[in-house]
Amino acid sequence: MKVTYIHHSSFMAELEHAALLFDYFEGEIPAVEGDKPLFVFASHRHGDHFSRSIFELADKRRNVTYVLSDDIWTRQVPEELLGRTTFLGPGEDTRLLDGAGEPLDIEAFKSTDEGVAFLVKAEGKVIYHAGDLNNWVWEGEPEKDNQRMSERYHTELAKLAGRHIDVAFMLIDPRQEKDFYLGMDDFMRMVGADVVFPMHFWGDFEAAARFKALPCARDYQDRIREIHKKGESFIV
Repeated sequence: MKVTYIHHSSFMAELEHAALLFDYFEGEIPAVEGDKPLFVFASHRHGDHFSRSIFELADKRRNVTYVLSDDIWTRQVPEELLGRTTFLGPGEDTRLLDGAGEPLDIEAFKSTDEGVAFLVKAEGKVIYHAGDLNNWVWEGEPEKDNQRMSERYHTELAKLAGRHIDVAFMLIDPRQEKDFYLGMDDFMRMVGADVVFPMHFWGDFEAAARFKALPCARDYQDRIREIHKKGESFIV
């Protein structure tokens, strides 16, 4: 699998028979080998995760399918593309077919902000994109509010516990200051993945290194990839 970091929370995961584009809103989309079908995911309607520009991809490629969180209004989708679009809400799932006619199974999990997180099974691989499903604890917020947030997050992670995930895209948000790592650490301890790419770090490319240096990350730091620039690609 070839994984390319585009910008913010946007990645391309290219498999043998399909390419998956997550949460694109700006940046250079990498070229895809041959005429593989492209599956475009948007986890929610926030402007740093969704842009109507994704629908222009259908003008350039024949095989484009859209999988959108159901908080994105139907009227955002060009009428001629509604037949190629699947909307998913929390707890829902769907099965699509890749370029070899093999199943691409998708589950949606409830975000602790807007929309959903996606779990995708394709070609024997399992890929998780968290969207904005994170432990959004903030300095200065009432302790009870932060506690409720953590409980909601842990409840959703429990639905993923016990599953094998090959590649995960998970948040580390420097705006949370000293708590920037909480969601990632919770995910790695409760769920885990073979390879994890940090995202939503607002251009702070050193955030992953700071996280990996924390004592809590000692047991899994070798599974966290550090991203150094937009457009960087990895073979996993």
